[in-house]
Amino acid sequence: MKFEIKDSNWKRYNLFWHYINNLRNVISMSCDIDITGFLNYVKENEYRFYPCFMWAVSKVINSHEEFKLGWDDKNRVGVWDVIHPYFAHFYKEDEQCALLLTKYNEDLKIFYYNFLKTLEKYKDCRGFDFNNVPRNVYNVSCLPWIHYKSFDIHVFDEGKYLAPVVTWGKYTEVGNKIMIPLSFNIHHAAADGYHLSKFFIELQEYLNVYNK
Repeated sequence: MKFEIKDSNWKRYNLFWHYINNLRNVISMSCDIDITGFLNYVKENEYRFYPCFMWAVSKVINSHEEFKLGWDDKNRVGVWDVIHPYFAHFYKEDEQCALLLTKYNEDLKIFYYNFLKTLEKYKDCRGFDFNNVPRNVYNVSCLPWIHYKSFDIHVFDEGKYLAPVVTWGKYTEVGNKIMIPLSFNIHHAAADGYHLSKFFIELQEYLNVYNK
């Protein structure tokens, strides 16, 4: 993985350090996303929805620098060349979760089968048993039991966690469409409301490609 350090020539440099040094806060947005065509594609190929939608979200995230910011081992801010989903997987049998990692791949099929291999390899893991989590990850989870209006989750570290935190809920039929609630949280130092809006707009545009 590559890490590009951001110096004073970075166009967001002053704004970034203002939020880090003077006003640490997280911004979040929840929107309903139309997944009608994409869900049909997933079902036609007998795929699981969770990893497929995770891949679509990862695709948009990896197309924007502001969503790939992080810190290196010398506490320098920079941008990763790629960021991978560090996801929560729920086990019904004991009502526990495991936090696991599948590396992002531009090819859905490759990503999907790597996801299945991850589940099989770490099927006995729970919680944070998965070791050696790299720095270039973002957090993903799903609440498939409810179609919510909004959802917020904040990382209470020293206020410097830069990666996106993405969550979605239960998809439901609304008219002739299948809609899913999707939430996106990120440090204000990394992104503004404009960038969050672009994420939702571009994800919807991409998913619309699957509409027939």
